[in-house]
Amino acid sequence: MATVFTRDDIEISTRAADHFTRLYYSTYDSPTRAEDLPKFYRATSTLTWNGNPCQGAEGVKKLIQDMPSTKHEIQSYDCHPIPGTQPPSLLISVSGNVTHGKPPVAKSSATSTRSIEGQPRVFFQTFILVPDPVAPVAKAGEVAKYYVDADAMRFVG
Repeated sequence: MATVFTRDDIEISTRAADHFTRLYYSTYDSPTRAEDLPKFYRATSTLTWNGNPCQGAEGVKKLIQDMPSTKHEIQSYDCHPIPGTQPPSLLISVSGNVTHGKPPVAKSSATSTRSIEGQPRVFFQTFILVPDPVAPVAKAGEVAKYYVDADAMRFVG
């Protein structure tokens, strides 16, 4: 039997995606990201960051702690509930710009034009969020607690 989502299911999934997107990228851009961002993942989570695979929360922590500071500007996101669980797992696609390091103050002949440091780059990121089995069960109309099961980020262009 096919799963049919109600308007309420879609609305709750969209709220969960909005909440996740805001929290995830504000955490990613925070000074405490190396400690806080891995909390979105579990040991079994997978991340492919621009073609480089990482495994679990520890892999995410290692990737993040070696990265310069970031500033994400989200242009758009979309969310699709995935049938099979209640609450449903979510497929979230995000696009925007990210700047690594501090933006350039002024053009200098000493600055390499090949450096991406301080230059905004377009990115596309896809998440599969899974309901967290250890979180309290959401009541009707509430947003469930999720963790990142899979994450793929790619620079565009």
